[in-house]
Formats: sequence, structure tokens, C-alpha cells
Amino acid sequence: MLACWRARPFLSNGHSNFRRGFCCRAEDQTVSLTERQNKKKVVIVGSGWAGLGAAHHLCKQGFDVTVLEGGYELGSKTKSLSPDDAGIRGFWYPYRNIFNLVDELDLLPFTNWTKSAQYSEEGLEFLRLPFVDRVTSLPLMAAVIDFDNTDTAWRKYDPITAREMLKQFGCSERLYRNILDPLLQVGLFAPAEQCSAAATLGMLYYYVLANQKNFDLAWCRGTVRETIFRPWMELLKTEGCRFLEGRKVTDVMVNEETGSISEVICEKESFKGDALIFAVGISTLQEIIQSSAALCGREEFLKILKLNSIDLLTVKLWLDRKVNIPYASNVSSGFDNSCAWTFFDLNAIYDEHKDSTSTIVQADFYYANDLLPLKDEKIVEKVMSWLSMCVKDFENATVIDKEIGRFPKLLTHFFPGSYKYMMRGSTSFPNLYMAGDWIVNRHGSWSQEKSYVTGLEAANRVVDYLEEGNFAKIIAVQEDEPHIQSLRSLNRNLYDIRAQLPFSKYFLQ
Repeated sequence: MLACWRARPFLSNGHSNFRRGFCCRAEDQTVSLTERQNKKKVVIVGSGWAGLGAAHHLCKQGFDVTVLEGGYELGSKTKSLSPDDAGIRGFWYPYRNIFNLVDELDLLPFTNWTKSAQYSEEGLEFLRLPFVDRVTSLPLMAAVIDFDNTDTAWRKYDPITAREMLKQFGCSERLYRNILDPLLQVGLFAPAEQCSAAATLGMLYYYVLANQKNFDLAWCRGTVRETIFRPWMELLKTEGCRFLEGRKVTDVMVNEETGSISEVICEKESFKGDALIFAVGISTLQEIIQSSAALCGREEFLKILKLNSIDLLTVKLWLDRKVNIPYASNVSSGFDNSCAWTFFDLNAIYDEHKDSTSTIVQADFYYANDLLPLKDEKIVEKVMSWLSMCVKDFENATVIDKEIGRFPKLLTHFFPGSYKYMMRGSTSFPNLYMAGDWIVNRHGSWSQEKSYVTGLEAANRVVDYLEEGNFAKIIAVQEDEPHIQSLRSLNRNLYDIRAQLPFSKYFLQ
């Protein structure tokens, strides 16, 4: 079992009206039938890390919670998958809130900590990168120190591409091509020239600098849906939470007197609620906005239509023989000018495949616009060719079965300039709150951990608005090391002095 960190109270400072002093964990309460009928209702749209995180805490506070699952991203309203279900993503040491959750749920979903490999056409990269190339990454520390996850820092770096920033700080061509660009492509799902420098700095600090003692990852011993979400949802059902599949939100009803949302419309159905949480991806929210007259009337929601999402292709292959794959998880790049991609030895990761007599491997391709239109046979041919360039033993294997998943516009694209269009956790509707890995907050986490944290933050906003229950405990990101704190303090002081100089705002920042 992974170690559990001691939780300490944390409330996002992005919502200044939070009541103070209510930070203890909620206790289970037995209520009468009359009290249950009088529960305040919360409707949550989305059942990934964010939606389930919000539902989990609000159920414990005694609210009547309904989770609507629509499956917009997959093009079929009978599906209930979320962006968290597609592809394989690891769990890092800083994911302290998620690890705390699985301990609370008494689950054992993760593998031991494992090392990963990075391949290019030249072979295993971490064995080949010359020392002089590694040294060229040091000047980048100045930008990492300068970027402190504040609104000012985001607005300063977000308009710049990651590639331009790396060029300005003297990154070597080899370090960029074989290490940093591939890492960005699997961390932010797009090439460096398509990534915001602000998002790049935030991700690099969270995963690399703040976690420099250990870069190992844990992996789910099956799909996240089966190993974590399904037992979690079963527990929530016992606490009164309702999960309704195939409900596609098409509009909301606004109470003209209070300005709050009173009902959620799902085509011919409607669901009343005292509070509403949207815990969905960008493409899903865009679809809801385009069909909703109420949301189209608000500028903050119209801005969402300017955001983009990224395509994902997953390829799961069953081979006719055992292939010796040195590492369970791998990043690969540089083949046929393709974007970076990942591949996994599922025999080593998934419990259901451990005793298989054949090799089962999965490859995930981000920014896969050029691969999604291909026929399955062509995709398999390409994947086996690329796998053989990484591990020669794949040349002797034959594919006996396949499972290909095409997921257009599934993942968040942190493109340069996107920050000004992204939403905060609160909205202009007093009882509508947002959650997801693309929501602006100051916690500092990324990916699955950020989704879950923003779900808890949305639950806290509901508690505050309805004035019932206790706030969820959110474990803060580990504090900066003393020398990083000192450098950032010095940098802020210099910035304040520079801001007081004449004509300081005259030049482009």
C-alpha cells in the first residue's frame, strides 16, 4: 500500500467569501426520512476525478447529490466515460490527495513505484544525453523561479510558446528534441510550439523540480474506471448518491429573482438543484454552452468557445508470443516525424494480464489528428513498426487481436494565450461552480490530482453557499525548499522595485 501523508487543512484563496474555521472531516450522520426529504439538492455534471471528488464530499455532508453522465466526448449519449477513462497516465509522488482518498476508500489500486524509459530513434535517451546538453537546462531555472503560479506569472508567460521560451534560455537542440519536447507532448499533450510557456513551467516545477528526489511513478493495476471509479461509485450509491447515465445537458433554467440556476435541462428531462457543479472537459462544456441560451448570454462562458481540445488515439495489441520489454512504461519520439507517444507492458501493470501467455501492450498517441482517420490495419502496421524501433524483439511478434480507441477533442490544450479564456471555480451564477484539470486555481497540482482537487474546491464552494456542512480537507502541495523560497522572495522584491520605476509599464511585458 502506498504511504499516506498526514492531511493538513487547506482552502483555496481563490474564493474570498469562504467561511473560516470549518475544516474538520465530516462524520457520517443518520437522518430521519423527513430530514432526508428536506435535504438540499446538488446536481453534478461529470463523473471523472472532479465530479466524483465533489460528490464524495457533498454526500458525506448530507446533501442530496445527483451525478449526470452524458459521455459527450465519445459521441454517444449512452456512454458514461470521461476523459479520465481514456489512455494510461501514471500517478506521481505529489498526488497526495488522491493517495489519501484511496486509503480512505480502503482500495489497493496501484502498482509499486516503477521507473520509466524514454526512447528516440537513437535508443534509450537517458543513457545517451551528453553532460553538456544537460547543463544547458540550468538557465531555465531562472524562469522556473520567476513563475510562482500567481495570476501575474500566468499572464506574463502564457502568451509565449514553450519552444520560444526554451530557445531564449539557451536550451540545446539535442536536449529539446530528445527530452523536453517529448516530455511536453505526453505531459501537456501537444508539441512545444503549441504549448503555453506558463503551463510548461507549472508542469515542470510540479513534476520535476518539486519532486526531484524521485521520478518513479505508480500505475493503476487496471483501468481507472474499474479499479477506482467503480468501487468508489458503489460506495457513493450506498450514501444516497444517484448516478444517471445518458443524460446530456442541453440548458439550464435561471431564477430571475435570485439570478441562480434552478434547474438543469437534459433534453426532455429536468433536474432541480440548489447548487450545480460542471465537472467536465472543455469540449463537453462547449457543447453545453452552444445549446444553452442561458449560458450563451454570459461572457465568461462565451470565452470557453475559444479554447481547444486535443485528440487521443489508444492502441491495445495482443501478440502471439512473449516480448521482453525492459520497462513497464515508456515514452517514445522522433519516428517518422511523429509526435511523442507512450507504450506500456500491460502484463507488468494490469492484474488481469499478469498470467497471460502472450504479450499485451498499449500505445497512446496524443495530438493524434493525423492518425485518427487511418484504418485500423494501417494504425497497427505503424505501431508495430515503431515498437520494433524501440524494442527489437517486437519484430518477431505477430498481432493476434487489437482494440483501437479514437477520442477526438478529449484532452485539455494549454495553448499559448489560452489562460485568459479559462474559467475560475466560481461563476457569475451564484450557485454554479466549475471543476476540472483546466480550471484556474492556485493549488499548484496538475492532471488527475488537479481534477480531484478542483472537485473538492467546488464542493467547498457549495458548502459555503448553502451554509451547511464542513469544508473538505485539501492537502497542499509540498512547500518549496528553503533556497527556492529565498530566490522567489528576492525575485518578487526586485519585481516590486522595477514596477516603481518611471515608464515601467510603457514597454511590452
